[in-house]
Amino acid sequence: LLYKSTDKGANWKLVYQDDHPDIFYDAMTFWNDKEGIAMGDPTDGCLSILITRDGGDYWDKVECNKLSPTALGEAAFAASNSNISIAGDQAWVVSGGKQSRVFHTPDKGMTWSVYNTPIVSGGKMTGIFTSHFYDAQRGIVFGGNWEDKENNSGNKAITTDGGKSWKLVADGVHPGYRSSVRYFPKGGGNALLAVGIPGTSFSWNGGKNWKLLDDESFYVCRFASSGNIVWVAGDKKIGKFILSK
Repeated sequence: LLYKSTDKGANWKLVYQDDHPDIFYDAMTFWNDKEGIAMGDPTDGCLSILITRDGGDYWDKVECNKLSPTALGEAAFAASNSNISIAGDQAWVVSGGKQSRVFHTPDKGMTWSVYNTPIVSGGKMTGIFTSHFYDAQRGIVFGGNWEDKENNSGNKAITTDGGKSWKLVADGVHPGYRSSVRYFPKGGGNALLAVGIPGTSFSWNGGKNWKLLDDESFYVCRFASSGNIVWVAGDKKIGKFILSK
Protein backbone atom coordinates (compact mmCIF):
# COMPACT_ATOMS: atom_id res chain seq x y z
CA LEU A 1 0.00 0.00 0.00
CA LEU A 2 1.30 3.45 -0.96
CA TYR A 3 -0.17 6.49 0.76
CA LYS A 4 0.19 10.22 0.10
CA SER A 5 -0.15 13.19 2.45
CA THR A 6 -0.41 16.83 1.37
CA ASP A 7 -0.59 18.32 4.88
CA LYS A 8 2.65 17.13 6.48
CA GLY A 9 1.21 13.82 7.62
CA ALA A 10 -2.01 14.96 9.27
CA ASN A 11 -4.12 13.10 6.71
CA TRP A 12 -3.36 10.34 4.23
CA LYS A 13 -4.98 8.84 1.13
CA LEU A 14 -4.27 5.53 -0.57
CA VAL A 15 -2.75 6.13 -4.03
CA TYR A 16 -1.51 2.66 -5.03
CA GLN A 17 -2.15 -0.94 -4.04
CA ASP A 18 -0.24 -4.01 -5.21
CA ASP A 19 -1.87 -7.36 -4.43
CA HIS A 20 0.84 -9.65 -5.79
CA PRO A 21 1.60 -12.29 -3.11
CA ASP A 22 5.37 -11.78 -3.48
CA ILE A 23 5.40 -7.98 -3.47
CA PHE A 24 7.77 -6.04 -1.23
CA TYR A 25 8.76 -2.45 -1.98
CA ASP A 26 12.18 -1.18 -0.89
CA ALA A 27 12.75 2.45 -1.90
CA MET A 28 11.18 5.59 -3.37
CA THR A 29 12.47 8.96 -4.55
CA PHE A 30 11.44 11.84 -6.83
CA TRP A 31 13.11 13.63 -9.72
CA ASN A 32 10.99 16.72 -9.04
CA ASP A 33 7.63 17.70 -7.53
CA LYS A 34 5.71 15.70 -10.13
CA GLU A 35 7.84 12.78 -11.29
CA GLY A 36 8.91 9.98 -8.96
CA ILE A 37 9.98 6.35 -8.88
CA ALA A 38 9.58 3.45 -6.45
CA MET A 39 11.14 0.02 -6.67
CA GLY A 40 10.57 -3.38 -5.11
CA ASP A 41 11.62 -7.00 -5.23
CA PRO A 42 10.97 -9.02 -8.40
CA THR A 43 7.53 -10.33 -9.26
CA ASP A 44 6.87 -12.40 -12.38
CA GLY A 45 10.55 -12.34 -13.29
CA CYS A 46 11.37 -8.62 -13.16
CA LEU A 47 11.87 -5.85 -10.64
CA SER A 48 8.77 -4.03 -9.44
CA ILE A 49 9.14 -0.47 -10.75
CA LEU A 50 6.50 2.23 -10.20
CA ILE A 51 6.49 5.63 -11.91
CA THR A 52 4.37 8.69 -11.15
CA ARG A 53 4.02 11.77 -13.36
CA ASP A 54 1.51 13.73 -11.27
CA GLY A 55 3.10 14.14 -7.86
CA GLY A 56 2.16 10.69 -6.59
CA ASP A 57 -1.61 10.67 -7.10
CA TYR A 58 -1.32 7.94 -9.72
CA TRP A 59 1.40 5.29 -10.10
CA ASP A 60 2.01 3.10 -13.15
CA LYS A 61 3.89 -0.19 -12.87
CA VAL A 62 6.52 -0.72 -15.57
CA GLU A 63 5.75 -3.85 -17.58
CA CYS A 64 8.26 -6.69 -17.44
CA ASN A 65 8.80 -6.58 -21.21
CA LYS A 66 10.44 -3.17 -20.73
CA LEU A 67 12.83 -4.43 -18.04
CA SER A 68 15.66 -6.94 -18.10
CA PRO A 69 14.65 -10.20 -16.41
CA THR A 70 15.98 -10.90 -12.93
CA ALA A 71 17.73 -14.08 -11.88
CA LEU A 72 16.13 -16.43 -9.39
CA GLY A 73 17.24 -15.13 -6.00
CA GLU A 74 18.07 -11.61 -7.24
CA ALA A 75 16.28 -8.96 -5.19
CA ALA A 76 16.87 -5.73 -3.28
CA PHE A 77 17.56 -4.75 0.32
CA ALA A 78 15.39 -2.23 2.18
CA ALA A 79 18.48 -0.86 3.88
CA SER A 80 18.45 2.95 3.64
CA ASN A 81 16.15 4.04 0.80
CA SER A 82 19.19 4.21 -1.46
CA ASN A 83 18.40 1.34 -3.81
CA ILE A 84 17.52 4.18 -6.17
CA SER A 85 19.83 7.04 -7.11
CA ILE A 86 18.89 9.88 -9.46
CA ALA A 87 20.74 12.61 -11.38
CA GLY A 88 19.06 14.79 -13.97
CA ASP A 89 16.55 12.67 -15.89
CA GLN A 90 18.39 9.47 -15.02
CA ALA A 91 17.85 6.84 -12.32
CA TRP A 92 19.85 3.83 -11.22
CA VAL A 93 18.29 0.91 -9.32
CA VAL A 94 20.51 -1.67 -7.62
CA SER A 95 20.06 -5.33 -6.75
CA GLY A 96 21.71 -8.02 -4.67
CA GLY A 97 21.42 -11.65 -3.69
CA LYS A 98 22.02 -14.01 -6.59
CA GLN A 99 23.31 -11.13 -8.74
CA SER A 100 24.58 -7.63 -7.93
CA ARG A 101 23.52 -5.42 -10.81
CA VAL A 102 22.55 -1.86 -11.71
CA PHE A 103 19.38 -1.15 -13.70
CA HIS A 104 19.50 2.21 -15.48
CA THR A 105 16.97 4.51 -17.10
CA PRO A 106 18.18 7.65 -18.92
CA ASP A 107 14.68 9.07 -19.41
CA LYS A 108 12.73 8.90 -16.13
CA GLY A 109 11.61 5.32 -16.51
CA MET A 110 10.69 5.20 -20.20
CA THR A 111 13.52 2.85 -21.25
CA TRP A 112 15.84 0.58 -19.26
CA SER A 113 19.22 -1.16 -19.46
CA VAL A 114 21.08 -3.32 -16.94
CA TYR A 115 24.79 -3.53 -16.10
CA ASN A 116 26.84 -6.05 -14.15
CA THR A 117 29.01 -5.04 -11.21
CA PRO A 118 31.91 -6.76 -9.42
CA ILE A 119 30.13 -6.54 -6.06
CA VAL A 120 29.97 -9.86 -4.19
CA SER A 121 26.88 -11.93 -5.02
CA GLY A 122 25.49 -15.43 -4.81
CA GLY A 123 24.36 -15.49 -1.19
CA LYS A 124 21.00 -14.56 0.25
CA MET A 125 22.42 -11.53 2.08
CA THR A 126 25.20 -10.50 -0.33
CA GLY A 127 25.17 -7.69 -2.85
CA ILE A 128 24.60 -3.97 -3.26
CA PHE A 129 22.86 -2.41 -0.27
CA THR A 130 23.25 1.25 -1.21
CA SER A 131 24.08 3.53 -4.13
CA HIS A 132 24.62 7.21 -4.84
CA PHE A 133 25.51 9.27 -7.90
CA TYR A 134 27.29 12.59 -7.57
CA ASP A 135 26.36 13.52 -11.14
CA ALA A 136 25.33 11.83 -14.37
CA GLN A 137 28.70 10.08 -14.71
CA ARG A 138 30.20 9.52 -11.25
CA GLY A 139 28.60 7.09 -8.83
CA ILE A 140 29.28 4.49 -6.16
CA VAL A 141 27.69 1.24 -5.04
CA PHE A 142 28.39 -0.24 -1.61
CA GLY A 143 27.35 -3.29 0.34
CA GLY A 144 28.94 -6.62 1.05
CA ASN A 145 27.72 -9.54 3.09
CA TRP A 146 25.29 -8.75 5.91
CA GLU A 147 26.15 -12.11 7.50
CA ASP A 148 29.91 -11.37 7.39
CA LYS A 149 30.11 -7.63 8.04
CA GLU A 150 33.88 -7.48 8.53
CA ASN A 151 34.52 -8.88 5.06
CA ASN A 152 35.83 -6.00 2.94
CA SER A 153 36.34 -7.77 -0.39
CA GLY A 154 34.12 -7.04 -3.37
CA ASN A 155 31.86 -4.66 -1.47
CA LYS A 156 32.50 -1.20 -2.96
CA ALA A 157 32.82 -0.03 -6.57
CA ILE A 158 32.72 3.21 -8.53
CA THR A 159 31.73 4.24 -12.04
CA THR A 160 32.82 7.18 -14.16
CA ASP A 161 30.66 6.42 -17.21
CA GLY A 162 27.14 6.61 -15.83
CA GLY A 163 27.01 3.06 -14.53
CA LYS A 164 27.96 1.17 -17.68
CA SER A 165 31.15 -0.16 -16.06
CA TRP A 166 32.26 -0.51 -12.45
CA LYS A 167 35.64 -0.81 -10.75
CA LEU A 168 36.27 -2.14 -7.27
CA VAL A 169 37.91 0.34 -4.87
CA ALA A 170 39.65 -0.24 -1.54
CA ASP A 171 39.21 -3.94 -2.19
CA GLY A 172 40.29 -6.10 0.72
CA VAL A 173 40.78 -3.14 3.06
CA HIS A 174 38.57 -1.04 5.35
CA PRO A 175 35.64 -0.74 5.45
CA GLY A 176 33.54 -3.88 5.31
CA TYR A 177 29.77 -3.96 5.08
CA ARG A 178 28.00 -0.60 4.85
CA SER A 179 24.29 0.06 4.27
CA SER A 180 24.26 3.76 3.29
CA VAL A 181 26.75 5.81 1.26
CA ARG A 182 26.55 9.46 0.20
CA TYR A 183 28.77 11.93 -1.63
CA PHE A 184 29.44 15.16 0.23
CA PRO A 185 27.31 17.77 -1.59
CA LYS A 186 30.27 20.14 -1.85
CA GLY A 187 33.00 17.51 -2.09
CA GLY A 188 33.59 17.68 -5.84
CA GLY A 189 32.83 13.99 -6.25
CA ASN A 190 35.81 13.04 -4.09
CA ALA A 191 34.42 13.14 -0.53
CA LEU A 192 32.23 10.24 0.61
CA LEU A 193 30.58 9.10 3.82
CA ALA A 194 29.35 5.55 4.52
CA VAL A 195 27.53 4.21 7.57
CA GLY A 196 26.62 0.71 8.61
CA ILE A 197 27.19 -2.03 11.15
CA PRO A 198 29.64 -1.42 12.60
CA GLY A 199 30.79 2.15 12.15
CA THR A 200 30.97 5.26 9.99
CA SER A 201 33.76 5.73 7.46
CA PHE A 202 34.82 8.51 5.11
CA SER A 203 36.94 8.94 2.00
CA TRP A 204 38.55 12.09 0.58
CA ASN A 205 39.67 10.55 -2.73
CA GLY A 206 36.58 9.11 -4.37
CA GLY A 207 36.55 5.87 -2.40
CA LYS A 208 40.10 4.72 -3.07
CA ASN A 209 40.99 4.95 0.62
CA TRP A 210 38.79 5.08 3.72
CA LYS A 211 39.19 5.96 7.40
CA LEU A 212 36.98 5.11 10.37
CA LEU A 213 35.21 8.18 11.75
CA ASP A 214 33.15 6.52 14.50
CA ASP A 215 32.51 2.92 15.53
CA GLU A 216 28.83 3.36 16.44
CA SER A 217 26.38 1.57 14.18
CA PHE A 218 23.86 3.39 11.99
CA TYR A 219 21.63 2.33 9.10
CA VAL A 220 21.31 5.50 7.04
CA CYS A 221 22.92 8.92 6.51
CA ARG A 222 21.72 12.06 4.73
CA PHE A 223 23.30 15.49 4.32
CA ALA A 224 21.44 18.64 5.25
CA SER A 225 21.09 21.23 2.48
CA SER A 226 23.93 23.25 4.01
CA GLY A 227 26.31 20.39 3.34
CA ASN A 228 28.03 20.56 6.72
CA ILE A 229 25.56 18.51 8.78
CA VAL A 230 24.94 14.79 8.34
CA TRP A 231 21.86 13.22 9.89
CA VAL A 232 22.17 9.54 10.80
CA ALA A 233 19.65 7.01 12.06
CA GLY A 234 19.99 3.57 13.59
CA ASP A 235 18.34 1.17 15.99
CA LYS A 236 16.16 3.36 18.25
CA LYS A 237 18.41 6.39 17.70
CA ILE A 238 18.88 9.49 15.56
CA GLY A 239 22.06 11.57 15.53
CA LYS A 240 24.09 14.03 13.54
CA PHE A 241 27.66 14.79 12.61
CA ILE A 242 28.68 18.44 12.38
CA LEU A 243 31.48 18.82 9.87
CA SER A 244 34.21 21.38 10.40
CA LYS A 245 35.59 23.27 7.42
